[in-house]
Amino acid sequence: MAWYDEAVFYHIYPLGLTGAPKENPYGEPEHRLNTLIPWIAHIREIGCNALYIGPLFESVGHGYETTDYKKLDSRLGTNEDLTGFVAECHRQGIKVILDGVFNHTGRDFFAFQDIKKNRENSAYKDWYCNVNFWGNNSFNDGFSYENWGGYDLLVKLNQHNPAVKDYICDVIRFWVSEFDIDGIRLDAADVLDFNYMQALRHTANEVKPDFWLMGEVIHGDYTRWVNEGTLHSVTNYNLHKALYSGHNEHNYFEIAHTVKRLYGMGGNRPDGLKLYNFVDNHDVERIYTRLNNKAHFTPVHILLYTLPGVPSVYYGSEFGIEGRKERFSDDSLRPALNLSDYADAAKDNSFTRLIGALGRTRQNTPALSYGEYNELLLTNRQYAFSRNYNGQSVVVTVNNDDSDYTMTVSAGNAAEYIGALSGEKVSVNGGRITVNVKANSGEIWIPAAKDGAKAAADAGFTGLDVNDAAGEVSSAGKKAEEASGKNAAEAAGRDAVSEKAPAENTPEHGAQKKAENQAESVKKADEAAQGNGPAGKEAAESTPKKKTGDQASDEKASATAEGSVSGADAAYDEAFEKGKIAGLQEAILAIMGKNGPITDQMRKDVTDNVYHDSLINWIKSFH
Repeated sequence: MAWYDEAVFYHIYPLGLTGAPKENPYGEPEHRLNTLIPWIAHIREIGCNALYIGPLFESVGHGYETTDYKKLDSRLGTNEDLTGFVAECHRQGIKVILDGVFNHTGRDFFAFQDIKKNRENSAYKDWYCNVNFWGNNSFNDGFSYENWGGYDLLVKLNQHNPAVKDYICDVIRFWVSEFDIDGIRLDAADVLDFNYMQALRHTANEVKPDFWLMGEVIHGDYTRWVNEGTLHSVTNYNLHKALYSGHNEHNYFEIAHTVKRLYGMGGNRPDGLKLYNFVDNHDVERIYTRLNNKAHFTPVHILLYTLPGVPSVYYGSEFGIEGRKERFSDDSLRPALNLSDYADAAKDNSFTRLIGALGRTRQNTPALSYGEYNELLLTNRQYAFSRNYNGQSVVVTVNNDDSDYTMTVSAGNAAEYIGALSGEKVSVNGGRITVNVKANSGEIWIPAAKDGAKAAADAGFTGLDVNDAAGEVSSAGKKAEEASGKNAAEAAGRDAVSEKAPAENTPEHGAQKKAENQAESVKKADEAAQGNGPAGKEAAESTPKKKTGDQASDEKASATAEGSVSGADAAYDEAFEKGKIAGLQEAILAIMGKNGPITDQMRKDVTDNVYHDSLINWIKSFH
């Protein structure tokens, strides 16, 4: 077990957070990095124990056009400032990783400047890719070269050159000896040469125990990068997309399918593929901006902190700030913030309270870092799974619907569970727990043994309504909060349901409608899978024709990156089949439970009806 196995990251883009000038004047150092020292205590307060900060080194503008790998950007301060900053992080129990921009340099980097000066006679002419002294570039240098992303400002390093490889490995050694960092996030890792990355990994293994290499990878088979020879982890863009679109489209199947596929990619082991999970960063829109229903801020973050992987929060998002990606500027994603403006956020800001509770729960619940993943219930709008570790099972339940939802799911061998966020306790009956999942919310159910109760108490969120994170600033969230505030005991004490159809606006009617909607969702999924009915027609029309060779492979990778799930995939996916059946069974039991206690025989009768048609008809029979 390494430190990063239990990491909860905070991500800072320092040039933005400190309000540094957009262009580097290369003047006297401005000690802006020191203004971030108070943020270290804030990072701890919200339950994070690791910091990813960067880019940090001397550059022309946004930081990714490096001028000097061994000098802190003068807009941020001096090397002594960075040494002191990392030391203070360590003193407060925070690990630190930096950005390693090793795919390309800026034009002011010494090697490129030597080529400009000495041209064919430069000792560094082979440090960059495809330098051609018969060509030209947009800066009219009188020679051309390969750039990154179409920008001549970013000159692509020749990673096959042993001298380049040795130089970059020496940079890593320097960063460790000078600043005592704990890892590196490799920029643009998906275009790095694999032999080059292997050399970086060899250096990482050499410089410090448990030194972590994490790479920026957008899509593809993540195991190509994450293995014993190259990187420890990569950015999980697959899950990032699924988390926001799965809520915007009320489609938990997309999230569950993505998780199942990635978990399988790692050999169906919790330690197989520990990806760097996030809901926003310095390159994509803020999650609060992305969400159509702001109330979904809560279930999105519950999933971020409980699904397999290493969670990360981007600075400012714990306050619920907005950030929209513009066509020609990322400034909105990288704002300057004054921590004093959020001095009481941990107490008064519901977003911050939620993030803090999740962070502390994560740190106090080993199963969320090491536990096996097991899907328990899945519908378009409800999702439950467990993380099982050392004989204990932690159950996670989320709901993206505007109404509360009662679900019964398998639990571990504990006698009682406690909600880490709400403090609510539920008893285990027949190896299962029945819980009310509030509208647009969720909960983390921990065995209420000594350690479980401590974890819930340490979260510091016990007894609070987790749904107020969205309700504070959103009318949609306010409605969800009002719906979730209904007393379940009061609802249970109402008059018994008559044999006729339930009256409207009653809990019984809501449960039945929810079950019918669920049945309809399954029916549409089946139609899409089999090509039948309106849903099947729509799926068929939107499905591209089969391609062959590399074209098909590339398109499949692209579709995977977008989290796309076809109906055909769902039809032949055994786990999804079981999940849909289990969802229908739970819906039937929820309706039956309104009339009185559910006996073991009644539960067996429902469980034995394992076919969609019979379950759907059963639900319709409640009219």
